[in-house]
Amino acid sequence: MKNAIKKFEGLKVLVIGDVMIDAYLIGYVERISPEAPVPVVAVERKEYRLGGAANVALNLVALGAKPILCSVIGEDLDGNDLLGLLENAGVSSSGIIRSKERQTTTKTRVMAQNHQMIRIDNEQTDVITDYDSYVLSQRIINDLLPAADVVLFEDYDKGVISQGLIEQIVLHAHKHKIKVVVDPKKRNFINYKGVDLFKPNLKELRDGFKKDADPSDVASFEMAVSDLMKVMELKNIMVTMSERGVMISDGIKFEYIPAHIRKIADVSGAGDTVISVASLCVALGLSNKEIAALSNLAGGLVCEEVGVVPININRLTEEAAKL
Repeated sequence: MKNAIKKFEGLKVLVIGDVMIDAYLIGYVERISPEAPVPVVAVERKEYRLGGAANVALNLVALGAKPILCSVIGEDLDGNDLLGLLENAGVSSSGIIRSKERQTTTKTRVMAQNHQMIRIDNEQTDVITDYDSYVLSQRIINDLLPAADVVLFEDYDKGVISQGLIEQIVLHAHKHKIKVVVDPKKRNFINYKGVDLFKPNLKELRDGFKKDADPSDVASFEMAVSDLMKVMELKNIMVTMSERGVMISDGIKFEYIPAHIRKIADVSGAGDTVISVASLCVALGLSNKEIAALSNLAGGLVCEEVGVVPININRLTEEAAKL
């Protein structure tokens, strides 16, 4: 697996999904407001970070790959800021479509004494217009897809991904013999038919398929997974199960990889890291067991860090050498 990590270098990944800016206003509680019984936070600094599918792209850059982000954002100031952040991070924005019909998603967190006081969301979560979806799909299919090594759907249920977009991209990707990897959410869960690797977590599996999947009851759990794979015609599925580790299956063989015992600081962003590593492993044609083991390892490593941070490839390589 250590040698596989070296081969991540230069792999082209189309990352399709909802992108956003995570803004942080960081300071301290100065006093209680005389206007209302709420704290007044004196802001000392502001930070702007990439979020959503863009965080997956950051992980891919950290792994040596070349992500191309494909999404729809607004023709607004936040959209300008987002494109600037992408450029600074070395992420290609050639798949980004700007729309007058859309607002760039921005989540602003007010932080004081290391605690989040409030979060303010500026976003649209309705599905993008048919026109914007058409423009996005044509940009991907005609300009970007033929040169890709793997396609990754990073779905945050914010409206960029629709059933029609999924069907078109999966169809054309498979025509080019390019594999498709998915990190799903509830709205489009059942629409990702025929993909090569489907990666829900336990909650997403239960909510999306509307079946009680309890890994402590192995027989019923595997039956639920098998049923889902048949309904969706999935090639492979990997279910992340927090402290239980991960399960990966091709519908016949079920592999369980236990979680690594670590000092957990923050689980934020772990799923983004897992799918990033998994997509590159799929592009290289690694076995299911290798995909699950390396992805699980990477997810555990980022949980040792505070906040949403990309994977450190040196640490991943060192830990992989021990497996």
